[in-house]
Amino acid sequence: MQCPRCQQENRSGYKFCDECGAPFQHPSGSTQPVPSYADVPRSLTEAIEQQTAASEILRVISSSPSDIQPVFDAIAQSAGRLCGGDFSVVLRYDGELLHRGAEAHATAEGLQAIQRLFPLRPSRAFVTARAVLDRAVVHVPDVQADPEMDQPVAAALRNRSAVAVPMLLDGHPLGSIGVGRFEARPFTAGQVALLQTFAHQAVIAIENVRLFNETKEALERQTATSEILRVISSSPTDVQPVFDVIAERALRLCEGAFSVVSRYDGESLHLAAHALARPEGVETMRQFFPMRPSRINLSGRAILQGTVVHVVDVRQDEDYNQAFSGTLGSRSSVAVPMLRDGQPAGVIFVGRLEVRPFTDKQIALLQTFADHGRYPAMD
Repeated sequence: MQCPRCQQENRSGYKFCDECGAPFQHPSGSTQPVPSYADVPRSLTEAIEQQTAASEILRVISSSPSDIQPVFDAIAQSAGRLCGGDFSVVLRYDGELLHRGAEAHATAEGLQAIQRLFPLRPSRAFVTARAVLDRAVVHVPDVQADPEMDQPVAAALRNRSAVAVPMLLDGHPLGSIGVGRFEARPFTAGQVALLQTFAHQAVIAIENVRLFNETKEALERQTATSEILRVISSSPTDVQPVFDVIAERALRLCEGAFSVVSRYDGESLHLAAHALARPEGVETMRQFFPMRPSRINLSGRAILQGTVVHVVDVRQDEDYNQAFSGTLGSRSSVAVPMLRDGQPAGVIFVGRLEVRPFTDKQIALLQTFADHGRYPAMD
């Protein structure tokens, strides 16, 4: 009897191959061969490697509570190696664009092609993006046979077979994990399941980092507020220390390049305190004061409107005096008025050198500072 696996001739009546141990008949009665005894150690080794990789990623998650990058790096390396891939990517999705999280590629050219591709809006041209759109596993056994795939990019990556799984939190995509091969060879169900395990771990890591950072930020905000209140209580007749600490905390906690606290006497704004990431800008800052409120700068606009003024890019603001932007290099900026009995008493201003909007939490923090900044000693 000839073995269907190794073609070894065996004597009639044998139930197993004398050479490789393969059974001649499936227990169910079918003639389809099942894995031989020689496959068992290999399967066991693969299972141990997968469990080890999953455990290693969990270890990285626990040791990096505030940094997602080591987790993504570990996932990219393990996904490519254990799924028999020639390259792998981990992507983050911000609701609009896909961003590189981590990647591993067998060639420097392929790595450069991946880096040039992102950030990217999700489309059906890439399996990683398609997984985000579909919120499901996407498996393309032969990329060249898929009419929706971006063939020039696939050629640059030498991508023939590809698979991607989404990272989902309550059904919402946070990113995806993708693995590709240089040859047209489908991925197994076990490899897809392993990627799904990695995706679940990535979501855990993302949430852990978010919660850790939120807790840290909340503690920093409470500490800053407490510090301002302490300065107020220790300086009942001098508002300057209060303004100094507000400027410093506003700069640091709102991730600004410079901050300005100005006082308003009913006619003009006067420089009360400042904090600058670049000390050489101090004299530039001073030359603008005193100044009358107007729409050409955000502090003046906050006085006139009596509300928060947040401009994502002052260079795109028609009313803004670009001399301010050119001299200070400001781009994203926010100004919060200090109001007493509904009347403006001053402004807290924070600017950035890059286009990056301030968050609602940062603006709310500045409003808290503004409430403390209207200290009676201003009279």
